[in-house]
Amino acid sequence: MKTIYSPRHHGHAGNVELVAGAVVPAFEMPSRAEYVRSRVEAVKLGPILAPDEHDIAIAKRVHRADFIDFLPTVWPLWMESGRDGTAMPFTWPTRGLRGDVRPKGIDAQLGYYSFDAGATFVAGTWDAIKSSHDVAITAAGLVQAGERAAFALCRPPGHHAGAAFAGGYCFINNAASAAQWVIDQGAKRVSILDVDYHHGNGTQEIFYRRGDVLVVNLHGDPMVEYPFFLGHADERGEGPGEGFNVNYPMPWGTSWEAWSAALEDGCRRIADYAPDVLVVSLGVDTFEKDPISKFRLKTEDYPKIGRRIAQLGLPTLIVMEGGYAVEEIGDNAVGVLTGFEDR
Repeated sequence: MKTIYSPRHHGHAGNVELVAGAVVPAFEMPSRAEYVRSRVEAVKLGPILAPDEHDIAIAKRVHRADFIDFLPTVWPLWMESGRDGTAMPFTWPTRGLRGDVRPKGIDAQLGYYSFDAGATFVAGTWDAIKSSHDVAITAAGLVQAGERAAFALCRPPGHHAGAAFAGGYCFINNAASAAQWVIDQGAKRVSILDVDYHHGNGTQEIFYRRGDVLVVNLHGDPMVEYPFFLGHADERGEGPGEGFNVNYPMPWGTSWEAWSAALEDGCRRIADYAPDVLVVSLGVDTFEKDPISKFRLKTEDYPKIGRRIAQLGLPTLIVMEGGYAVEEIGDNAVGVLTGFEDR
């Protein structure tokens, strides 16, 4: 299996985030991708290739154009405002406020285009975002060209980014952009299987009214778990998308037996849908030692995930999302990939 990777992700480093009432160093850090890359090399998974440059217009097929155009302006506008620390929103247009008028000023626009204070900016953030997008589309191109599977080692991740909002360490939704790209190349149907601990709220929002992309999410119950405001089992899609959104919210403490039962049912639904291409949003923050998650999967469980996905027999693009137990992230993420290859 080929891996697509860009060292430009290192530019997104040293930023902070607001979480649990404190401003702390971001859990989403460069070492995450480097542990995974090193493990890919160690197990000799396959060649590691640099991404090709791709037009950012691809992202505008799933995101609002003004949102994408805003992202490269954040750091210059922040600097113009006289600050050089992390650019972070602090005000959001919640219920009862105007969310239909784009305000002036970088502080207001940061809130307008986000849903939390987790997707923060430093000088190299935009270049990292663009390189992550290029990684995803390049890997999608390998699958489109006939590869059985490819691994997009994306950083920053993407599945919390919606049509017009960033959040949860995510800016451009890499999996969604890749899914749209393969549709634009001629695929009639695509499935996105999100196995990250946190619900892929951005992916759901983007495709919620579409029937050409089946979105399946396995995640922590939003009644008690971030991102809280999407991910319930009764969210099945709307209009042409009704029945094409499937959520499996699970309680804190979920271990392999219950989690794998949800995976099995999700894979059955994907098989019934019979997509031309499968996109996997691979988060390994389901791991029992993850510092910001509360599932109980073990390292030996991750190859089983890969083997079950491989049983679907579909052209498969695997896109890196979350996982914050950095010393184990390589073993766990690459465990899924080697499990897939073993099948």
